[in-house]
Amino acid sequence: MTKKEAPRTLSTTQTTFEIIELLKERGGARVTELANELDVAASTVHSHLATLMAAGYLTKEGDIYHLGLSFLELGEHVRTRKEPYPIAESYTEQLAAETDSRAVFTVEEHGRGVYMYTFSGEHAVWTYSTVGKRFPLYATAAGKSILSQLPEARVEAIVDEFGLTAETDNTITDREALREELAAVDERGYAYNHEEQLDGVKAVGVPVSGPDGRVLGAFSVASPANRMTGEWFETELPETILATANEFELEISLT
Repeated sequence: MTKKEAPRTLSTTQTTFEIIELLKERGGARVTELANELDVAASTVHSHLATLMAAGYLTKEGDIYHLGLSFLELGEHVRTRKEPYPIAESYTEQLAAETDSRAVFTVEEHGRGVYMYTFSGEHAVWTYSTVGKRFPLYATAAGKSILSQLPEARVEAIVDEFGLTAETDNTITDREALREELAAVDERGYAYNHEEQLDGVKAVGVPVSGPDGRVLGAFSVASPANRMTGEWFETELPETILATANEFELEISLT
């Protein structure tokens, strides 16, 4: 779609969502804080807040506004609206138990990775992989797994939009290097993350496809780098995730 064909957007709606995002980031805020951050009149912010309050999407404690639990219902609807997504939950939990690590199921939306499910095993490490969090696809094992299954034009469009910013010293920041990496991932069936998103954390990811053959998401397992070594990291862990991915694909093909 060209710029001339771009749909008309509403600035008022944009402001509403900017307020929602700020309330999330700050864990709650006052009218004046939001107005100063957005550089809009306090009366305008108050009107947006009042509208959200009336609709049941905000709560107020003293003079501080917070996101309400109505967003929880929306989030759960989004996470379960596609039939394979809820099925992925049990397989993610299974991976965490089998590997004693942090297991995650990830999908792609609007060119970013989104954590759908995450479970922790005995040796799990905190990786900021909270449910709903968005992250750059090129810097993670799950993300590279998904990119390896997308058309080249789609991958290029994602890179054009978001760039290849270094998350750590090991992040791939060169287009040609990324192309080579994705080709290798596609050939072997799984991706490695060599401390490319977080220092001290390695991971392995495997893409999964839906019955239509298109990539649906990816399973990944992350653990401290000093644990991700040798045969376990290079062969055993990828085989474990591949087996889980195969089981998941088989189940959703039968539903």
